[in-house]
Amino acid sequence: MSEALAAINQLKQQMQQSVLGQEHVVDSLIISMLSNGNVLLEGLPGTAKTRSIKTMAAVMDADLGRIQFTADLLPSDVTGTEIFQELNGKQLLTFQQGPVFNNLVLADEINRAPAKVQGALLEAMEERQVTVAGETHKLPELFMVLATQNPIEQEGTYPLPEAQMDRFLVKINIDYPDEETELAVVRLVRGEEQPKASAEQVKVSQDAIFTARQQIQQLHVSENVERYIVALVMATREPERYDSELKNWIEVGSSPRASIALDKCSRAYAWLQGKDFVDPDDVRCIVHDVLRHRLILSYEAAAEGISSDQVIDEIVKQVAVV
Repeated sequence: MSEALAAINQLKQQMQQSVLGQEHVVDSLIISMLSNGNVLLEGLPGTAKTRSIKTMAAVMDADLGRIQFTADLLPSDVTGTEIFQELNGKQLLTFQQGPVFNNLVLADEINRAPAKVQGALLEAMEERQVTVAGETHKLPELFMVLATQNPIEQEGTYPLPEAQMDRFLVKINIDYPDEETELAVVRLVRGEEQPKASAEQVKVSQDAIFTARQQIQQLHVSENVERYIVALVMATREPERYDSELKNWIEVGSSPRASIALDKCSRAYAWLQGKDFVDPDDVRCIVHDVLRHRLILSYEAAAEGISSDQVIDEIVKQVAVV
C-alpha cells in the first residue's frame, strides 16, 4: 500500500467515526476530492449533510469556508468585493476576498438562494478562479465546493439550473439512518457534549492528496472500459436504441461532462480498492452518483413515480460491456 493510499484510508476511518451509518457518503466525498470535483449533497434536514463536510475539513490540513445561502444573499457575499482603503494618505481600491477563497467551501442549503447568487459559484466551480471588476483572482490549488440542499419540495427553495447542476461531479442522496444507527448517533452526540482532554489530531496533508491524484491519473483504463463509459452516457441521449420505456422516461440526457466524470470517478474508486486498472464493476459502483443529477426526466416518468436512480438501474441492465 502506498503512503498516499494509507493517508486517504486514515482520512476515511476518521470521518466514519464521526459520520455514522453513511459509509456511501464518506466514500463519495473522498472520491470527489481525489477527482478534483465538486459535490452536491441532497437530503432532508438533520441527515448529517453539513456534519459530513465539516468532519472532512477537520481531519484534513485544509481551510473551510462556510456560506449559509439565504434569499437575501448577494453574489459579492460569496466571491468578495472591492473596497476603498486609505494607505499613507492615498485612497486605494483593494479586493477583499469572500468565503469562496478557501480549500473547502461549504455552500449550505444552496437552493435557498436565487439564481443570481447560485451563479456566482459557476466560474469558481469550473475555472477555479473568480473575476471581479474585470480582474481575475485565482483560487487555491486544493479547491472544492461541497453544497448541500434540501429536496425542492421543501418550502422556500429554488431548483438549481441545469448548467450549475452539471458542474457538480457527483450528487449524493442521503436518507434517514436505520434504528441501530440512530441509536449510535444519539450516543455519539451525547459523548461529544462531555468535556474531554484535548488530543492533537493527525491531519491528512494536502501533499498526500496531490500525490494520490497523480497516482490515479496513471491507472490503466482499457478501450473496452472507455467504450462502456461512453455507451452508458449515450444511452441517456439515445434511449430508443435500447428500450422503449427508457425513451418515454428520459426527456434530456447527460452532457459530455458525464463521460469525463465517470472516467475520473471510476479511476478514483479503483485506486481506493488498491487496483492499478479500472474494470466495469468500478464504473457501475459510481454511475448513480455521477448521472442522477444529469438526467431530465419526462412528465410520464414523473406520473409513474420513476426516479433518476431507477432509470439508471435500467440503463445499467440494458448496456452491455463491449
